[in-house]
Parts: sequence; structure tokens; C-alpha cells
Amino acid sequence: MNQESQQTAPALKPPRQFSVPLSATRRGARLARLLAVEQLDSWGVPLDPARLIVAELATNAVLHGRVPGRSFRLTLAVPAPGLLRIEVTDTRAESLPVRNPTPAESGYGLLLVDTLSTRWGVRQGPVPCKTVWAEYAFAPLGPAVHPSR
Repeated sequence: MNQESQQTAPALKPPRQFSVPLSATRRGARLARLLAVEQLDSWGVPLDPARLIVAELATNAVLHGRVPGRSFRLTLAVPAPGLLRIEVTDTRAESLPVRNPTPAESGYGLLLVDTLSTRWGVRQGPVPCKTVWAEYAFAPLGPAVHPSR
């Protein structure tokens, strides 16, 4: 064997992913936003517009996707450099968001998500779940620097 064949390809950095179940309450929606801010900051991802998108999707899961006794799930992922994917999964698949809502139909939440994200959509399943997701491109901030305490 020569040296070239002994060298291995550089290890690919795994995509960053964070996922957490939260109670389908106002407190759970607030916690989703706070946890997202902490996670994105640690990854060097700009906080805006991510925190607004998380807040809207989590609030919608609590208000429109809530099933008593069941939680919702927040998932954040950076599947490729400069791309953030936000997913909120709830257990009320029959309550689908309107694709092009008017403020009279649903308030401004999904209009905000539509404006702030590059693209968004809904994935149904597994039964009884649905996932509302949004993606947007960002310029990385670099590693977060925290002053010593």
C-alpha cells in the first residue's frame, strides 16, 4: 500500500441538531423560544429571525395543535452550512395551517413565518402528528464567545 491509499478522507462534520419535547402550554412555547436562543447562540447562528419563527410555530402548536396530555416537539437543525431548519411537531394532524392566510383568518403568525423564512411547509405523519417547518439561509457569526464569569 502506498501512503495515498492509507490516508482517509477528512471526517465530515455531522450536521448540528437539537430536539426537545415541550408541554403544549404557553410556558412550553416560551421555553421553546428560550431554548432555541441558547442553542443557536452556541452554534453561532444569528438569533433573528430564528427566535421569531420559533415563537410563532411553537405558539401555533400550543393554540391550534394542542391535544390535552400530549406535548409538542421543537427541532432545530443546521443540515448544511448557512442553512437553519426549524421544525415544530404536534399531535393534531387534522388541524393544518393555511398556506396563504390572511390576517382575518389566522392573525399575523404564519404571514410572519412566510416573510422571514426562505421556505416553509407542513409534513404529515406519523399519525397522529404533523410537523410545520421553516428554513432560511444565514451568514454564520462564528463561534460564540462568552466572557468568563
